[in-house]
Amino acid sequence: MFDSLTERLSGTLRSLRGRARMRTADIDEALAEIRLALLEADVHVGVARRFVERVRQRSTAGEVAASLTPGQQVTKIVNEELIDILGGSPLSVQFAPKPPTVVLLAGLQGAGKTTAAAKLAQWCKSQGRNPMLVGADLQRPAAVEQLRLLARSIDVEVWSEPGDPVACAAGGLDRARQAGRDVLIVDTAGRLAIDAELMSEVARISDAVEPHYTFLVVDSMVGQDAVATSEAFHATLEVDGIILTKLDGDARGGAALSVAEVVGRPVAFASVGEKIDDFEQFHPDRMASRILGMGDVMTLIEKAEQVFEQQEAEEAAQRLAEGTFTLDDFVDQLRQLRKMGNLRSIVSMMPGISEQVRNAEIDDDRITTAEAIVLSMTPAERVSPEIIDASRRARIAAGSGTSSAQVGNLLKQFTQMRKMMGGMLGMGSKRRPSSRTARKRGKGAPRSGRGTRTGGTRVGSRQAASPSTIAAVRDGDMIDWEALDLKLPGR
Repeated sequence: MFDSLTERLSGTLRSLRGRARMRTADIDEALAEIRLALLEADVHVGVARRFVERVRQRSTAGEVAASLTPGQQVTKIVNEELIDILGGSPLSVQFAPKPPTVVLLAGLQGAGKTTAAAKLAQWCKSQGRNPMLVGADLQRPAAVEQLRLLARSIDVEVWSEPGDPVACAAGGLDRARQAGRDVLIVDTAGRLAIDAELMSEVARISDAVEPHYTFLVVDSMVGQDAVATSEAFHATLEVDGIILTKLDGDARGGAALSVAEVVGRPVAFASVGEKIDDFEQFHPDRMASRILGMGDVMTLIEKAEQVFEQQEAEEAAQRLAEGTFTLDDFVDQLRQLRKMGNLRSIVSMMPGISEQVRNAEIDDDRITTAEAIVLSMTPAERVSPEIIDASRRARIAAGSGTSSAQVGNLLKQFTQMRKMMGGMLGMGSKRRPSSRTARKRGKGAPRSGRGTRTGGTRVGSRQAASPSTIAAVRDGDMIDWEALDLKLPGR
């Protein structure tokens, strides 16, 4: 969603970083570009104006002049002010000491409230909670059935009864108390536009259940209407936080940056995909880092830790270092990588990548194709791919629905990846032995010192990346992402 804004802002700030001296005219020129970039991204004009003015005041108040690297200081100021308009610090959800913790979701029809309710329930389950959903949206046909279908996929109970939405919500609260549920999420009805009937209904539901948190669900793709909608709901309900949906869309999305600043309430959660697990707590500092093209290592590590088993990852890394990493291991890593979400989103979190790589054509279907090719091989071929000759390659291609050229490319990329990662992890193993190596040494064996960071590991052109590169990023190793086998513009 923020690709165009990222490109404009990172390009403007990059032009400043190399300067040893910063003049007022340089700052004014950069701020004019930043203001234009914000407005083109559909950021609210008042928010853009206040943002630029705060950056200007700090940049001309001595912070930049006193810095040894003025360009980097301006980047730091822009980053900090961007964090502020996104809400400052993340909202920490505190569960009530006397359950259930009641969460009320409000918003217009089509914003994604029902899906957000199920995703929030799944998030609560990941926190060790036992949530229940209330389908109080009795206005939209099949809304309750949609909620039941989503809840069934995550094994969460849904309460709903026809008639009055207020009585339905109150009945759900009684049911949650009787069943011992510690979180109650109430999905309310919406309208195509704000009207008195909608506001009256949601206000009466709020009075009936007395929510600990009232979250406004906002569609990130609706433009400036999101700001007006947020102001109206906040005036009626006193919103505690905002849930942004469809953050993976391709709209300009600047309105999403404006809501927290205009309403004065933080963005609590963001829906970043269609899957039930594509839902995460919103961290303003991490989002600001992504928008400025500086990656988001913390979110990347968290996603990897949720998917990759530590012992299995260490053993896979050890096999890479020893040169015994097979195509079966490769497919297993690809499957786990796919669980982390959209590949383009993952690449955007990696620090130090160029705009060319960030804008590359990254197709999730390539994982499926690679998996089909490997599964069409015999066990012996997966362990020793060097035995695959032209006839075997043709058989594998026929079995996987691909071409011999695609099979050959995968084998070439796997060989290069194993060689590249084996070298990297061979150095890394000196810094951090795997559990298998540690067991061989014995518990008391000392670890060798950490190697010197060189600032980058150059790999040959047209090499493929492995999911194990995530471990390399986590350990501080830098990768030349332009050398990866992506479909780059103009190549």
